[in-house]
Amino acid sequence: MNGSSTAIAMVRKAKVLTIANQKGGVGKTTTSVTLASALTRQGKKVLIVDLDPHACASVHLRYYPDEMQSSVNDIFAKHSADPAYMEEMWDRIRQHHAGLELDVVPANIRLAELEVDLRHRKGKGAILQQSLEHVRQEYDFIVLDCPPHVGILLVNALVASDLLVIPIQTDFLALHGLKLLFDTVKVLNKVLPRPICYRILPTLYDRRARACARVLELLALKMRDSMFNTVIGMDTRFREASAQGRVIYEIAPESRGAREYEELAKEIIAL
Repeated sequence: MNGSSTAIAMVRKAKVLTIANQKGGVGKTTTSVTLASALTRQGKKVLIVDLDPHACASVHLRYYPDEMQSSVNDIFAKHSADPAYMEEMWDRIRQHHAGLELDVVPANIRLAELEVDLRHRKGKGAILQQSLEHVRQEYDFIVLDCPPHVGILLVNALVASDLLVIPIQTDFLALHGLKLLFDTVKVLNKVLPRPICYRILPTLYDRRARACARVLELLALKMRDSMFNTVIGMDTRFREASAQGRVIYEIAPESRGAREYEELAKEIIAL
């Protein structure tokens, strides 16, 4: 292999992790911000993009929409074929979180208007994928935190995805949200050049509850190799961290929850 080929082979291209579930309360945002932080702790360069109009991930990381001059909404509202313009836009919308050593693109409530704003736009489902190509060589992983409903934002995230991570609470009612998401994936797979790769992540697991253990058994039986080995248990430190606008590694890096997300990060890196 010559020097030029070696240089090309060594070029970084981020793996895009889409964190999604159409049921709320399953630990989706906690997974997005904690996994992103866990990956940086493994020496990886990470970007987290908040695609939820409620901006939960942004607020969790202390980026408040009312204080932001630019946001992820610019990707959709100001997308351009001009590489120089896109480079300038990405420089503007990214924020560096020095405490966690990762980059963040905050959300904005105007994301809720995209269904109307983009209704006549051709190729609207691939806007995010095309935009991410301008920065993929700068990162090892790009984490997308998605809204809990089907729409243009979730479609964009799924189209851009290399791996769909589906947090699912180990509760019987949570299984319904899993079916809804699989229905969306099935529809997209009919038109995408390659099927969406996904893994199930059991969350909010209560080791004392037999019902949780039963749901975990059912998931393992049904999902087989499509489920992570890591199981995220209940840990009050997640709630404490969120209330402080921090992630668990900033307040309790040796806690069980922190260690479990580090195991998840290692699993993902090894894929």
